Amino acid sequence: MNSFEYAAPKSVPDAVALLGDSWGRTEVLAGGTDLVTCLKQSITQPTRLVSLRNIKGLRGIRSKGGRVTIGATTTLAELSEHGEVMKQFPALVTAARGVGSPQLLGVGTVGGDLCQRPRCWYFRNGHGLFGKQGETSLVREGDNRYHAIFGNAGPALFVSPSSLGPVLVALGAEMTIAGAGGKTREVSAADFFRTPKSEAERETTLQPNELLVEIAVPSKGLKNATYEVRHRHGLDWPYVTASVAFAQQGGVLSGAQVVLGHVAPVPWRSAAAAAALNNSTLSEATALRCAEAATQGASPLSGNAYKVQMLKAAVKRAVLAAAS
Repeated sequence: MNSFEYAAPKSVPDAVALLGDSWGRTEVLAGGTDLVTCLKQSITQPTRLVSLRNIKGLRGIRSKGGRVTIGATTTLAELSEHGEVMKQFPALVTAARGVGSPQLLGVGTVGGDLCQRPRCWYFRNGHGLFGKQGETSLVREGDNRYHAIFGNAGPALFVSPSSLGPVLVALGAEMTIAGAGGKTREVSAADFFRTPKSEAERETTLQPNELLVEIAVPSKGLKNATYEVRHRHGLDWPYVTASVAFAQQGGVLSGAQVVLGHVAPVPWRSAAAAAALNNSTLSEATALRCAEAATQGASPLSGNAYKVQMLKAAVKRAVLAAAS
């Protein structure tokens, strides 16, 4: 690990002022559960680390104006144990608790989960974001059992590792981002994630000199749930996840969102699956139609076709869990 400067500002403007104008020169430290690993593996070698631990305004959960606002440095444990979150957003609680160990829940942050780097083993072993050796895609030619089955026509074949991302997209959350000069901007959770087209880009809409400040989730009374398929509980990432949210009135569903996780470089919204729910009455048959529709457009690589069947199960069970 190379030497670096450590800064611990006490305000958001001070933190932003310490960030660089290109990726890699500075890195933001929140819980550090991913960044420390990246430092040890030389995935990033910054000259400055900007810690957020002393910025009190970035932590906490508040309800106001029909929204629940979550500070970016709120821990996953705090999120999963908050009464209002548990009442309104069980999908978020399931996703947060699925991260696993008490240590990760107690240290890992909401913002860190959303901004963590891909877990692709080619990337983690020094072959770049797209897992290439020269012009050869190591992912397409090699072991790709945990890689993307959607959105994989280009060079990006990793899957978004965020546990909370699919849920926040399904719930219609908005992200507040702070930039230079005290400016802020809001972006939807769906637009926060993006598929990079070059090694110089990252997996979110954040710029090198910007900071994720908070996440606002509208309180619409939607039924919602997340279902994850895992190899085991604990220190592991899911094979696939499904997050669903919908309104139900008079037994009829509307405004449905079905968002798939760990199957694409971004949380993957399935319009076909949502359409299968809208204007329907909830039943096991409806959940099964939704699950079948969710697999439309899947394009498995040589080693991950098993994800298609897992995805069907995850979507069906998420729909039924939301209903209950």
